[in-house]
Amino acid sequence: MSSDALLARSACEVLAAFKARTLTPSAYLAACLAQITRFNPKINAIAAMDIEGAIACAAAATKRWQDGSPLGPLDGLPIGVKDLQNTKGLLTTHGSIRARGHIPESDLPLVARLRAAGAIILAKTNVPELGAGGNSRNRIWGATGNPFDANLIAGGSSGGSAAALAANFLPLCTGSDTGGSLRMPAALCGVVGYRPSVDVIAHPTRPLGWSGISVLGPMARTVDDITLMLDVCQSCDADDPLTAPSVTGRFAKLPPTDLRDLRVGFSEDFGGAPVEQSIRETFRARLEVLRPQVKACRAADLDLGDMDRCFDILRAESFGVAFGEAVAQDPDSFGAHIKENVALGQTMSLADRGWAHAEQTRILRKFNALMAEFDVIVLPTSPVSPFAWTEPYAETIDGQKMDIYYRWLALCYRGSLTGGPSITLPCGRDAAGMPFGLQVVGPLRGDEGLLSAAKAMEVLFENLEHTERPLANLERLPHSDVDLRSIVTHPVDLGAGLAGQNADLRTAV
Repeated sequence: MSSDALLARSACEVLAAFKARTLTPSAYLAACLAQITRFNPKINAIAAMDIEGAIACAAAATKRWQDGSPLGPLDGLPIGVKDLQNTKGLLTTHGSIRARGHIPESDLPLVARLRAAGAIILAKTNVPELGAGGNSRNRIWGATGNPFDANLIAGGSSGGSAAALAANFLPLCTGSDTGGSLRMPAALCGVVGYRPSVDVIAHPTRPLGWSGISVLGPMARTVDDITLMLDVCQSCDADDPLTAPSVTGRFAKLPPTDLRDLRVGFSEDFGGAPVEQSIRETFRARLEVLRPQVKACRAADLDLGDMDRCFDILRAESFGVAFGEAVAQDPDSFGAHIKENVALGQTMSLADRGWAHAEQTRILRKFNALMAEFDVIVLPTSPVSPFAWTEPYAETIDGQKMDIYYRWLALCYRGSLTGGPSITLPCGRDAAGMPFGLQVVGPLRGDEGLLSAAKAMEVLFENLEHTERPLANLERLPHSDVDLRSIVTHPVDLGAGLAGQNADLRTAV
């Protein structure tokens, strides 16, 4: 089997090959490393790596599979971890100059679960500074380019994860999502990103434990790989009061969905968010594929309230708690987006906060009433085709100027307010020839039903040439016209403590 064919395999297929002893974790890791070495300079998706540790882990996993005693369901599978998420002994910078030498002493609980299941923590994936915004660029690692055109954004804040998946560097990656941070990059890079209901994956490091707009989630190339990873990641933690007790095997075998029984609602703009006309037209074309296959397909009114102001307040609240004191002490160590969010929060009152939490409750109740009529609602994930990575964000959409850097993410963040699940599925290309992502939204705690419906849609779309998952051609991908690392002002601190993890982290890949 060629290296390209091997790397194109899904995580489920790779693990099946381990079990059948037709492929070893060591051989698969070597193929991933060769792909990263060859193509990461073109897209800059990978940040820190632990090559030596991964090689040792793969060798141990190879022996376990040969002995018929794998450590867990992901034994020997190399994965990428978003650089906002702590990894024990492996550089975790958060894309911030304040943390460019930070080596955590423990894993984020999500990472610990993946490691306990046998996953090999090979790499950290690039992010915007402290996860702020939909463009994965920072002063430590530089920018991540899209694997379909390195001059364009990969999205954010899980842009490095999405690009690494699309480039076949890794079979699974972690993400997180407040206002679309895993759904948006997945859509722009042609992979699958899943935002679970707020109670599914424990997030005990959240600064505001009772605020559920930020969740952790899996990213992959297929829905089956998403459920494989989700079944490992589901968890409950006393320090996250929003999580519910996990059920072993909850996502291992989903109930099948027959599209002929599915009631589908649709919206082009999630209650009036600006969307480019070309994206609307692509979305309508996808609806025409779906409509004949389902029981019902009709417009859903998603004008649920003042969703933008509600999100602004909840986001500013969390940014103020997380970064407000540090910004006041050392403003020069933060970029404009972080300072903008903190400053926005300082203009708000206790009355604003109370209104936002009450409005979020009203939004949820309206959404619940709407979902009595539908099983899922579909809409575009991104309002625009990928734009130049040198632009911090989409400033104008369909003639409307965005008033803040994350407003272009409204198709995603409005859904975050319900606390429920949503997934973005690769669904062909848009009018510009870039990946188009179809967002599918489900009811709060309706994760199994949403994932089952998404699987049925994935099968439908994969059987049609114009809606199947697009594949990046890295062989023909030119380097970005502007060096992706040209914005680096504070490169990784290669001082004491990094020697044991392939100290030259950039040249290592």
